Amino acid sequence: MPVFKPDPVQEDAVPSAAPSPLALAGRWAAMAALSAALAGGLDAVGLPAAFLLGPMLAAAAMALSGRAVPLPRAAHFAALGVVGCMVGEATPPTVLGDILDHWVVFLVGVGSVVGLAGGLGWLLARAQVLPGTTAVWGAWPGAASAMVILSDAHGADMRLVAVMQYLRVGLVAASAALIARFWVGVPEGGEAAAVEWFPALDLLGLGVTAAVVAASLAIGRIVRMPSALFLAPMAIAIGLNATDLPTPALPHWLLVGAYAVAGWGIGLRFTRPILAHAARALPQLFVGIMALIALCFGLGAALAAATGEDLLTAVLATSPGGMDSVAIIAASSDVDMPFVMAMQTARFLAVLFLGPWLARLIASWVPRA
Repeated sequence: MPVFKPDPVQEDAVPSAAPSPLALAGRWAAMAALSAALAGGLDAVGLPAAFLLGPMLAAAAMALSGRAVPLPRAAHFAALGVVGCMVGEATPPTVLGDILDHWVVFLVGVGSVVGLAGGLGWLLARAQVLPGTTAVWGAWPGAASAMVILSDAHGADMRLVAVMQYLRVGLVAASAALIARFWVGVPEGGEAAAVEWFPALDLLGLGVTAAVVAASLAIGRIVRMPSALFLAPMAIAIGLNATDLPTPALPHWLLVGAYAVAGWGIGLRFTRPILAHAARALPQLFVGIMALIALCFGLGAALAAATGEDLLTAVLATSPGGMDSVAIIAASSDVDMPFVMAMQTARFLAVLFLGPWLARLIASWVPRA
């Protein structure tokens, strides 16, 4: 059987005209309305990260219906910066010392998830669902955008990697939120406190937030690494927490806006041409990703039993990415945020530095047809 090679994307003989400004405004209005309706419904049933999942589903529906809207890169990058600030604000400066003190736990946790993902990539390549290193890069956990870019630099089919990476991100976000709400359960203690959407303006804190996001954009441009747009503001916010300097202000309206833009950034990736490009592989990819999620859940349960962490914290810590969506779900749940993000960040760095070598090694183990 020949190795799976997707059909080329079929382009229209005559390029379709760009929508008029009025039509584009209508699409934006429709996506915003659908996002609000879905987010409100998911929030009403107590689903964590409803303001990420609702916009993500709305954007995917718009994209798959052929009515996608262009999301400005600057808006998406700024949203990642705000989410990074949120994670940094919730992470104590002692997190690095905690990782070093419990290095065995982090080594086992990171190594196990990377091993499971590498095994999935090997199985997909061996079953000829995806070719060679493309299967491994598609399976790697971490920041999806970084994995897509790195895969192209190392000779994999970036389009197929993108399909698998963003399918994984969407499925992980949805399944983790469902696990948080319906399997593990909500925290005891009655109803959650009412959220104050529009507190008194903290102009200094908002200025710090804007400065941190701007700095992260500059850092991302210099290092040319998409993950820096999330990791840099997280690191800066952690550093500010260790000083007497003002820290970022993150009112609820700003966080919800950032969650919505992050959700749109995920959902709009699922366009009809890119899914048609990998149509024959989608069922196998879906089954493989769900199996990876289930195995990581089992790993999280074992980690919880071994460390004494609560089950939801351990499950989110071992969840196979992406970091930004896991961070939003963790922020919406009663978990140990520093532990979750420390494990997620350590794993991302491991894949970042070891991923290219491991992808080639795993692909070399696949029997040649």
